Amino acid sequence: MSAPATMSGDAQAPAPSAPRCIALLGNPNVGKTTLFNRLCALRQKTSNFPGTTQEARIGWVALGDRSETCLIDLPGVYSLELDLSESKLCRSVLDGNSIPPGAPAPEAQVIVVDAANLVRNLVLAGQALRRTIPGLVVVNMIDTARRRGVHVDANALSDSLGVPVVLVSARTGDGFDQLREAMRSPSLPSRTPPDSLDELERWADEVYAEVGSAHDGTRSSDRLTDRLDRAFTHPVLGAGLFALIMTGLFWVIFRLAAYPMDWIDAIFSTLGGGAEALLPAGILRDLLVDGVIAGVGATLIFLPQICLLFFLISLLEDTGYLARAAFVIDRLLRPFGLSGHAFVPLLSSHACALPGIMATRAIPDRRDRLATILVAPFMSCTARIPVYVLLTTILFPGRPAMQALAFTGCYVLGACAGLLSSLVVRRTILRGKTRPMALELPSYRLPNLRTALLTTYDRAKVFLRKAGTMILAISIVLWWMGEYPHSDPPAQSISLREQAASIEPADPDAANAMLDEAAHLEARHASRYSFLGRLGEAISPVFAPLGYDRQLTVGVLASFAAREVFVTTMAVQVIGSDEDDGGVFDALSGATRDDGRPIFTAATSWSLLVYYVLAMQCLPTLVVTAREAGGAKWAFLQLAWMGALAYGLALLVNQTLLALGVA
Repeated sequence: MSAPATMSGDAQAPAPSAPRCIALLGNPNVGKTTLFNRLCALRQKTSNFPGTTQEARIGWVALGDRSETCLIDLPGVYSLELDLSESKLCRSVLDGNSIPPGAPAPEAQVIVVDAANLVRNLVLAGQALRRTIPGLVVVNMIDTARRRGVHVDANALSDSLGVPVVLVSARTGDGFDQLREAMRSPSLPSRTPPDSLDELERWADEVYAEVGSAHDGTRSSDRLTDRLDRAFTHPVLGAGLFALIMTGLFWVIFRLAAYPMDWIDAIFSTLGGGAEALLPAGILRDLLVDGVIAGVGATLIFLPQICLLFFLISLLEDTGYLARAAFVIDRLLRPFGLSGHAFVPLLSSHACALPGIMATRAIPDRRDRLATILVAPFMSCTARIPVYVLLTTILFPGRPAMQALAFTGCYVLGACAGLLSSLVVRRTILRGKTRPMALELPSYRLPNLRTALLTTYDRAKVFLRKAGTMILAISIVLWWMGEYPHSDPPAQSISLREQAASIEPADPDAANAMLDEAAHLEARHASRYSFLGRLGEAISPVFAPLGYDRQLTVGVLASFAAREVFVTTMAVQVIGSDEDDGGVFDALSGATRDDGRPIFTAATSWSLLVYYVLAMQCLPTLVVTAREAGGAKWAFLQLAWMGALAYGLALLVNQTLLALGVA
């Protein structure tokens, strides 16, 4: 980088201003997002570019002379010239188009390359440096490269590329002071890389021959990597290891999350009790205690498990293991008519089906893309986690190993249903061959705790935002529908209260028991004849063969807005009607039907678990399916198929268990 120019006399010209916006570009698996997270710390937000398939992070970094510079973390791509959505997005952003709302057009580009895989990364760097935009090259993972005996000469590389080059480690933070300084004054390339891909590849080899070197110390590391790859990518052993790793992950979640879940449960129980004691009896107290606190608390109790899930998944991804798992899964997908390109959308759907479906735009073949869209909602998203946790905890109380196995079974069942559904549509309405997928296996590396924590923080914010808005609103509406209209108490409760009044002087304990029974009957009666109860009563015959009563029917219907609302709906009905002072799990697991039988019997719980794994219960997903697939007919097909499959298998499970004597 050139020194700042001087003015006449003693005054010096001011240092060049940092760019207002910088685009961050690189191949997949070069640590680009880790670098972005360290640069931006918590000054970031996650958003989707309009009309794109990839999740992009928009952040701000302080570069000294300017309070904040916008940083756009673009999707990882192997080439800017491919006819794929992520490549089109990168080109569009670098050209000043498709800019996210509130961000200026990028005035510079930072190209991130992997020090241990420099030759491959230089092809993309050459394409980017041909564009008329100032830039600099960041050689990341320099610590890993040094351990493997790879040396990169930054000065020689800068001379070859014609732009500044900085060596950093995004994992440890080494070199970040120099990086921030270099980002203040990126430069236009003084050299022009070749145009064609063939010439670029030869050019990359020549550049690396001048700037890189390696010694024999890499051999032992490579031998270990080869042995690990043979195990993790083996068609049988690799699949078994994947199942074992995921089961262990879920066991850790159930084991560790139990403590903060108990604390959150206790906090909301205390809040409810305190509000009940402080506020006078009336509609405000009922709304706050039975609607807001009970409803929102029933959802927030699952926050620790969701955070742990994303934290552990992020650690796994950072080690390089998930790419090996993708290699194994790719071979499983192809016999069922799904392209290997479907792996990323299906993996994304485990967080949420919406970005998963939008990510199918990267699938080049239309039939492959439509098949992936139709089966993506079968993947168990995080919205299902509260339902899974509730039902597996009821089925296996105090047994985290069995809970983890059941939890893993939910994910496996959803994936199997998706594969079989794909096989059906690819043999009928979407006939055709699937395209193979090229997959890169990144280097093994230690996971970055900072990146995992930031990912967890982002997901927790999304969950809390939903709990504070949509779930709160639904809780209030459900409370109102369950509270009104008021009805006269049943004759049996009136009789009990009269008897209690007559015997109270002689036997106060018996009188109190009668009053408790009367209050219970009145709550049941009011719940049954409320708007919510009447709705459940009208529709419950449809779900009765599955073992669901009117309260479960209401829970199923309400969760079409969002799956996690099921727990909130049940909590509002059960806790409000039974006046239970215990925690959410105690209240729900001990809840009873109108006839006094438990709501969550073993047969009903298994049936409900199967139903929620398979059913389409997310209206936004249907909207996105209609938009991405090219018509509402695909959304209706998706809804009908998933609904029929969920109902049929849930019916089979319930009736089979009842026939076997499992109540």
